Amino acid sequence: MSTYQSELLNLLSSRGYIHQMTDAEGLDALAAKQVVPGYVGFDATAPSLHVGSLVQIMLLRRLQQAGHKPVVLMGGGTTRIGDPTGRDESRKMLSDETIEDNIASIRKVFRRLLTFGDGPTDAVMVNNHDWLGQLGYIQLLQEVGTHFTVNRMLTFDSVKLRLDREQPMTFLEFNYMILQGYDFRHLSKEMDVRLQMGGSDQWGNIVNGVELGRRMDGQELFGVTTPLLTTASGAKMGKTAAGAVWLNEDMLPNYDFWQYWRNCDDADVGRFLRLFTDVSLEEIAKLETLEGAAINDAKVRLANEVTALVRGPEAAAAAEATARETFAGGGLGADLPTLDIPADGTTVMEALKALNFAASNGEAKRKVGEGAVKLDDAPVGDPNQIVTLKSGTTAKLSLGKKKHAILRR
Repeated sequence: MSTYQSELLNLLSSRGYIHQMTDAEGLDALAAKQVVPGYVGFDATAPSLHVGSLVQIMLLRRLQQAGHKPVVLMGGGTTRIGDPTGRDESRKMLSDETIEDNIASIRKVFRRLLTFGDGPTDAVMVNNHDWLGQLGYIQLLQEVGTHFTVNRMLTFDSVKLRLDREQPMTFLEFNYMILQGYDFRHLSKEMDVRLQMGGSDQWGNIVNGVELGRRMDGQELFGVTTPLLTTASGAKMGKTAAGAVWLNEDMLPNYDFWQYWRNCDDADVGRFLRLFTDVSLEEIAKLETLEGAAINDAKVRLANEVTALVRGPEAAAAAEATARETFAGGGLGADLPTLDIPADGTTVMEALKALNFAASNGEAKRKVGEGAVKLDDAPVGDPNQIVTLKSGTTAKLSLGKKKHAILRR
């Protein structure tokens, strides 16, 4: 493991955040002698970010912990364009009102993980629509367009992969990398931001911004990317068979969020503790040595720590208590996801889909056929079985050993 002179790069390196850096020596020297404002951009395509974005939010948290200034860039402007990176099709266009509502909703999670204010290392949140929305097209072509060649842009993975698959890319999307580069240049001029961070798929866009700042202003800028995050099974972080693991509580119940971490692969526990919690490296090293059933203690610690950071300590405590009561005591934990059913009842199949336990009728039927579905701990043999309840009563619907929900009327 490399040893740096700055606390920032030592912290990022020791906890596994660094994949690529544009100029490690230069950034290390700068971070050792002064406060470095650094930013990560987040587009507002939904009312919540999901777990796949959490490592980038934690990057900003680490930046602040090391005595530097986090800048959260909300993509009010770039959301209107759509980043083609890693996508096979164009992003759905959202209304201005929807984008603003999404930004307001997304803001909540940052308030938990960062300290905002007016101090030199306090976090700030900015919206790139404030400057991109004022940028004239002719002005953009004259000032910025001359620094980009189509030849180079065609070599970027975000463009190349789409074209290789013969998937159409609109001229609108083709401009995304130019606008992202302009964001970095604008922030460096207006807020002295010297560092952009992001996932490994953003490397090309970040390098564009570094070069644009040098060409237009003679400014030395830096970029850092994190490794592509997958689970030990190879699945992309933040995605499950039931859908995205959202960071906001109104998009995913606290218990489901807690369970996502509790159910992680044994091989992922140490890495996730380093990336997504503030548990010390010494303690993580001890937790990584646990074997057999004892590794579950480390998973509970992981689930509690991440849930407390993202949802609050009360949410973590309630989720753990529910898990303990549901699994150990055979009871019905109060924090389980709930589904209100009508007076005339609902089918097991519809309940499974409504709870995101199954994505389709076919999957629900398959789970029932496998004997994985239970109602009040009794196996369900027919996916079309009607569940009816008296007013004020509840029942427990289970999928396998780890997914449970309360049906109520």
